[in-house]
Amino acid sequence: MHYTDLTQDFLGVDETSLTRPATRARWSTDNGKTWAIVLAGGAGTRLRLLTANREGLLVPKQYCSLDSGPSLLQEALKRAFAIVPRRRTSVVVAEQHAQWWGRLARELPPGSIAVQPEDRGTATGLVLALVRILERDPNARVVVLPSDHHVVDEPVLTRSLAFAVGALLYRRAEIVLLGVAPDDADPELGYIVPDGPATCGLLTVEEFVEKPSRARAARLIKEGALWNTFIVVANGRELLELLRARDSTTVADLRRCALDGQRGVVVTSALREVYGRLPVLDFSRDVAQQNPAAFSAVRVPACGWTDLGTVDRVRKLLRLQAVRQAAAALAADHDAAPVNLALAVGTERLPAHASCDLTDELGVSAIEMMSTG
Repeated sequence: MHYTDLTQDFLGVDETSLTRPATRARWSTDNGKTWAIVLAGGAGTRLRLLTANREGLLVPKQYCSLDSGPSLLQEALKRAFAIVPRRRTSVVVAEQHAQWWGRLARELPPGSIAVQPEDRGTATGLVLALVRILERDPNARVVVLPSDHHVVDEPVLTRSLAFAVGALLYRRAEIVLLGVAPDDADPELGYIVPDGPATCGLLTVEEFVEKPSRARAARLIKEGALWNTFIVVANGRELLELLRARDSTTVADLRRCALDGQRGVVVTSALREVYGRLPVLDFSRDVAQQNPAAFSAVRVPACGWTDLGTVDRVRKLLRLQAVRQAAAALAADHDAAPVNLALAVGTERLPAHASCDLTDELGVSAIEMMSTG
């Protein structure tokens, strides 16, 4: 599958398509657009036991498929293109992975690829893409999507993303995280702990807990905590200020040099020099956990979301897929019956005597029927 195959029939979510009866969003004529940042620069070392190709070369997990389908990165791009057009999508990649993202660079518009000389953590990759977007669109909103997720019911997630974009457009929030109701006390995931019930569909955040013990994860779930998907919808300038508060030097250095050569995929010497001295910054650990009050959260309905960060989670997902496929095959492997009882009841296509019992129809009592057996 070519990446251009993923970009057809875009409808999009933006000022012109987001309406609500008797309500007007308070945007101005110079209000920015919604952009997507797909983070695909990691090495995926925790899955290295699964990601070696036939030659024994380790392939970063985002370029792998779950089960002979599209790669995880292709799935993330489809997720992005459900919200924004491809011309407003930025993919953060690592220079050493060029053999896997090379075709993507040829098929997306110029400026869509932000190449890092090396991986310096999710927060650093986010800054690299964000400063370039804000240079082109100072009032931009951004949807930040990791590239190692699998979602069974994509439309459910898309509706939650659209809701979060709407929350920004209607000025109800500035930085929104998507949280999923947990189905397991997974100690390898991050958790969003809400501070009370939702207001207008938005939760305030009391704290973020990253990779708790299984016992603590169970307690957090009982108290209403959500899995942190690290899917962020944010006012671009607000998000950059949050990142600047954590490490102003990193933001300043990347702003000075990230715009050089941004229309191509060649790493400049200035960017290489800056990356050589940058610290490793993880968004969840180093930014979000330190500033829970800066975030709102949206509870995503059950959609089969999985972060494919560990071998155990891949195993669990494949087991669930096998069960779903077996159930679907079983449901399809039968001859259609002449009457669908559920449909008949639902449409009330019942005869006048439908309320009568069988014993009434036969003119005998239930006791007589039992005794004749």
